Amino acid sequence: MEDDERKPLLSVQVDYEDVEPGTPSSLTSAGYSRGRRASDNRLRSPSKGSLPRLSSVGSNLGRSPSHGSFSDTERLSRASNTDERSKTRKPFHYSPSMSSLSGAAGDHQASATYNRHRYYSKLSPPEDDRLRIPDHIIPPTFFLLLPIRQTEYGKQSSLITIFSVWNTMMGTSLLSMPWAISQAGFVLGIVTLILMAGLTLYTCYRVVKSVDNVEHRGEVLEFSDVCKHYLGKWGEYCSVFFSLSALLGALIVYWVLLSNFLFHSVKFIHDEVTHVNMSGTVNESVLCPSQHPTSHPHQTQYLTQSLANTANTFLETVYKNNGTESTESIFDKVWQQTLSVPLFLVVILGPLLNFKSPTFFTKFNALGTLCVTFILAFVTIKAVQWGINIEFSDISSQFYVPKASVCFPALTGTLALALFIHNCILSIVRNQRNPEKNGRDLSIAYILVAMTYTWVGVLFYISFPMKKSCIESNLLDNFASNDVLAFIARICLFLQMMTVFPLLIYIFRLQFMHTLFGAVYPGFCHVFILNMCVLSLCVIFAIFLPHIGTIIRFSGAFCGLAYVFALPCLVHMLYLRQMNRLTWPIILTHSFIIVLGFANFVGQFAILNEGKK
Repeated sequence: MEDDERKPLLSVQVDYEDVEPGTPSSLTSAGYSRGRRASDNRLRSPSKGSLPRLSSVGSNLGRSPSHGSFSDTERLSRASNTDERSKTRKPFHYSPSMSSLSGAAGDHQASATYNRHRYYSKLSPPEDDRLRIPDHIIPPTFFLLLPIRQTEYGKQSSLITIFSVWNTMMGTSLLSMPWAISQAGFVLGIVTLILMAGLTLYTCYRVVKSVDNVEHRGEVLEFSDVCKHYLGKWGEYCSVFFSLSALLGALIVYWVLLSNFLFHSVKFIHDEVTHVNMSGTVNESVLCPSQHPTSHPHQTQYLTQSLANTANTFLETVYKNNGTESTESIFDKVWQQTLSVPLFLVVILGPLLNFKSPTFFTKFNALGTLCVTFILAFVTIKAVQWGINIEFSDISSQFYVPKASVCFPALTGTLALALFIHNCILSIVRNQRNPEKNGRDLSIAYILVAMTYTWVGVLFYISFPMKKSCIESNLLDNFASNDVLAFIARICLFLQMMTVFPLLIYIFRLQFMHTLFGAVYPGFCHVFILNMCVLSLCVIFAIFLPHIGTIIRFSGAFCGLAYVFALPCLVHMLYLRQMNRLTWPIILTHSFIIVLGFANFVGQFAILNEGKK
């Protein structure tokens, strides 16, 4: 009875001593049963050149003609020896288990089964895995469980996450915050800033949580992938397009500011060398450029007049007026903020934009934190020197401040870009050590950002020693070139932006090229043509529309319409619908947020005849 139970398992045993290397195989991948039948057929009808000799327990097996024949006694003795060897034979990597140490019969049977399949796998070439040992055949006793400690993928603390979010959002919008608050009015400006911070915080949190609702197999997901999952291809392309639009707006603003800082920095050095003294209207350094209508005409007329002024300036530089010498120096003719400086900047930054990797520029990220710290200190020092200059009741006072203004969309458009971090928030929180604290850390970061914007915007606004309408969209434009603190601020910001601009254009190139060509760097010609197109657009804005307030509010309102207001709400509602948890209050609330984004964009056109700069 014991032999009958063992016979199906040990009916074919491998005698490795008689296996001849290089023997061909005709087995197929039909599995264990077909391999067994094929072996039995060969044993019943042996021939020359057949497979190596196999011995069978309890069956009359004949010898191959090439090996002669054996008597019944020898055959039974040989079969008995084979049976004993097969019981004790182990694979070369077989680890002794508790059952093998105790001599359990089940372990001998498992060893024999593994031996058989190991032999079958040896019959096929190495590149052919059709006879590979199936995983379900290997006994569980062959595996050894090792106590391996799970690796911690998230190593970023909450403090690093909070600081990264704060540092990323502290950009050029900080310089425009006093102007934006002046457009909305003192009280309405503060209330709008708080409400916009809370609204963008919620939609940013929805972006962070949207990845958790998408099933993925270990790959890194971005918000564009989430949009593709819920909205299809058009959702992915829409998210990428508006992300590129936000980056393009930031690049244009950076180029205008770089031209501004380079112009004033070189002018400061020139005036110090040539001993040219400049004085402003207040404290010999504070300026009100908007008092000169030729310098800052009405927005609807600015483009045409700027083009005419630029052409006239160029002609005056080349020719002399009626044969007389111009009163301007050669430096003033050559070094012009809205004509020659943006072109000089192409020579400086152009060669730095074609690198394949931006690793070198990422080493200067600490400059951003130092520049923001210096701007905070700069505004605080100026406010202490000026004092509080604000009046709510006397309209005739030059320090009169309205509590609210119809031009408040200028502030909402600026804040839509100032609080925009939705396209890179997933990269920041991906390495969070405690992902369950993402909501708390994101809230703290947004509170710090709102406090920083409020500190710079409100403090500069209430202490500015001239009419509040004189505040420029770049607060440094209210200071003369010979102001030392302003000069230091411009130099620091210029160096910091020189390292950030190649990073921004690299991210823009990465998203654009990967979407269009499926490669980050398809070729030098592709990259060069794209960089030249982007630089040409930046130079055009720096020459004909060098108003960063207008650029920021339109860019923020346009990109925020989709990436800040619409897409996060749509994705969240579609997820709730799949989970059968979508209710009418949720639909009305998120639809209202989308309507606010659309109204913010339309409002930028509504105040063209009211706003400035």
